[in-house]
Amino acid sequence: MNPRVSVPDRTVGPDIGLPILYRDALMLVIDKPAGLPVHPGPKGGPTLTDHLDALRFGLPRRPEAAHRLDRDTSGCLVLGRHAKALARLNRLFADGKADKTYWALVEGGPDEAEGRIDLPLAKRSDDPRSWWMKTDPAGAPSLTLYRVLGRADGLSWLELKPVTGRTHQLRVHCAAMGWPIRGDAIYGSAGRAGPGLQLHARALSLPLYPKRDAIRVEAPAPMHMRAGLEACGMPAVAEAPALTRPSAT
Repeated sequence: MNPRVSVPDRTVGPDIGLPILYRDALMLVIDKPAGLPVHPGPKGGPTLTDHLDALRFGLPRRPEAAHRLDRDTSGCLVLGRHAKALARLNRLFADGKADKTYWALVEGGPDEAEGRIDLPLAKRSDDPRSWWMKTDPAGAPSLTLYRVLGRADGLSWLELKPVTGRTHQLRVHCAAMGWPIRGDAIYGSAGRAGPGLQLHARALSLPLYPKRDAIRVEAPAPMHMRAGLEACGMPAVAEAPALTRPSAT
């Protein structure tokens, strides 16, 4: 069966200014901007958590994030609208049934048009406060599929599909292959690379309802990546195909 594709619902979450890409009785998918952390961190500052009450849309409790998305990564973020929905969504992500697609602009790029990165990952430090990762033969199995969508001078536009879901997986894998993601302050060369991390959660497909097609949601290219993407061949307007509208539940 072909996945059900949502039309981006340009509803803006009240008091938060975030586009709602998809909404039904169980979940929301928002278009998270780069620079907004999902959860509070040691340095403080505004986070998505501060605004979740504004995304209840009539339900008694606020939604909660069903998976991780780095502060500096933009794009599709799934929220469960109540406890049972969140548990179901958590299980889909934990079992690898959520099909995630990212866009990245990388420095240089692979010689091959497509391929796989199969490099185990482990934490750099035993400090529980640290989330920085490294490749390590003794680490957790980690697999990323990639495809080159376009190239420009010294830059490649990649489609990345993480088969596993390790912390910073895409960033570490690209850096380890010799083509770090542009603007990566931890694993790359952000000082000369341009405006912020060039990594975008472009699309996801979720088989949320057993007797229905999977729900597919796409987030349009963010403003801070558009110049690079267009230089690599992306049309000036790249939006999700319009097949079905999200429910207003």
